[in-house]
Amino acid sequence: MARVISIGAQDFESIILKNCFYVDKTDFIKEWWDSQDVVTLITRPRRFGKTLNMSMLDRFFNIRYGEQGELFRGLNIWKEERYRKIQGTWPVISLSFAGVKEKDYEGTVYSICKILRRLYAQCNYLMESDQFTDGEKAEFRKMADEMPERDAPAALNVLCEYMCRYYGKKVIILLDEYDTPLQEAYVKGYWKELVSFTRNLFNSAFKTNPYLERAIMTGITRVSRESMFSDLNNLNVITTTSDEYATAFGFTEEEVFAAMDEMGLADKEGVKSWYDGFTIGEYRDIYNPWSVVNYLDKGKLKPYWANTSSNSLVGNLLQKSDQGIKMQFEQLLSGQPIHSVIDEEIVYDQLDDNPEAIWSLLLASGYLKVNSIVDDEYELCLTNYEVKKMFNRMVKEWFAKDSTNYNGFIHALLKGDLEEMNAYMERVCLSMFSFFDSGTHLSEESRPEGFYHGFVLGLLVDLTGRYAVTSNRESGFGRYDVMLEPLNKEEDGIILEFKVHNPKKEECMEDTVKAALQQIEEKHYEQILLDHGISRNRIRKYGFAFKGKAVLIGGQGDIISFN
Repeated sequence: MARVISIGAQDFESIILKNCFYVDKTDFIKEWWDSQDVVTLITRPRRFGKTLNMSMLDRFFNIRYGEQGELFRGLNIWKEERYRKIQGTWPVISLSFAGVKEKDYEGTVYSICKILRRLYAQCNYLMESDQFTDGEKAEFRKMADEMPERDAPAALNVLCEYMCRYYGKKVIILLDEYDTPLQEAYVKGYWKELVSFTRNLFNSAFKTNPYLERAIMTGITRVSRESMFSDLNNLNVITTTSDEYATAFGFTEEEVFAAMDEMGLADKEGVKSWYDGFTIGEYRDIYNPWSVVNYLDKGKLKPYWANTSSNSLVGNLLQKSDQGIKMQFEQLLSGQPIHSVIDEEIVYDQLDDNPEAIWSLLLASGYLKVNSIVDDEYELCLTNYEVKKMFNRMVKEWFAKDSTNYNGFIHALLKGDLEEMNAYMERVCLSMFSFFDSGTHLSEESRPEGFYHGFVLGLLVDLTGRYAVTSNRESGFGRYDVMLEPLNKEEDGIILEFKVHNPKKEECMEDTVKAALQQIEEKHYEQILLDHGISRNRIRKYGFAFKGKAVLIGGQGDIISFN
């Protein structure tokens, strides 16, 4: 009989006791404990089983659950006697920052202090021991009742001391989703304020803590050592490019297909296309567990993982990125790989200016996967079909406010109605200039580039299934700006060329349009369409001229002014 699927269950004890669907990841306990690493940071994409694994570690090691060895009976870890003997024998502090998503520094620190205060309250039983002085008990109760901001950075260190003295053993610390507050701080503009507080907290808990036995932190990103972990030289960082713990998070293909057999589901190729694609170290074919579990429950292929958060950080970075990033994003959406150097230490202060930092963040977050690495340069592509669907929806949302004008322009373009194209383009251009500006000091010459790349992204999404949309590719003797190649060879192919009006070379915008059309002809941009079977009489060519926020579109022998 197939086990019950429990959506969103992250408590190990509850899943086991209720006989819910569970993929045995208890080998992770052995692998981590045998490593002898003092502090381990493991980064994985969101919804990848991090919280459930931390709950599993807590139930296995925590002395408070020493009578719960039965939870592990029948699982891999219980096959070894030496591990059966250490179950439930260590004092453990387990906490999570997953819910710390405040709008400002003060709210974030208050939320973290509240978490620390609750830890003290849960350990109030320590004060029943006569090994603590009245002064120590008073200090403890103050931390449990108030937790002032000035005392918070040392709170975990102090709690470890109390627990170590009470139990006579050093303490294990489990910190889940350590970087959630940091990501929120970056998005909402208080990153620099939070760095100092967090650095002091981590240094006290994980570096200058003589009462610490071992620690694990999990998160999505590896925040740079310089900004957060400069003092933690005892830190072992495990990212998605590391071979350690490769199968401990996420599902392997063998695990996914076995689960599908158990649930009587047969579309293994569909599941592979939608949810496979994650690469951990040298291990390929890792599946997104959140989407797989939802698919097992509902039996339908849908973007479950992509719908679990607002993706605000990713969307903001891509929307406001420079022209080079948008060009590479266009490649990814069209199914082409990009190449970039990757620095796994995320420096949030550089995300606005450093393209490598953006791709590093997208890789760490699970939106990209590594195809190959040559001389430290990574070939990257979208992870799977689910991620592509998510990005398509994101682009649609970017244009939602101006969808009438934008979609109206596309209809006019497909009909070849030049007058209607110009009428719509005035409104589209005005809104998109501001929407896709990537800086506050843009020249008039750079503004059309921001429009152009946003325009291409919209075409990629809205014309999926009818046209292959490409930009900045070689054809003939040069690189065209935009090409729409019909999937049905009986439809028209379309070439678009963008030019900024140059008053030194052109008297008016009409001359700029003519220069754009002349470039299409001289460079033989239509050659790739001809090679792909599109007849010459079914290829339409348009020149776009920009002057400030004015735009003029013309076709061969037909220019209509509208500005």
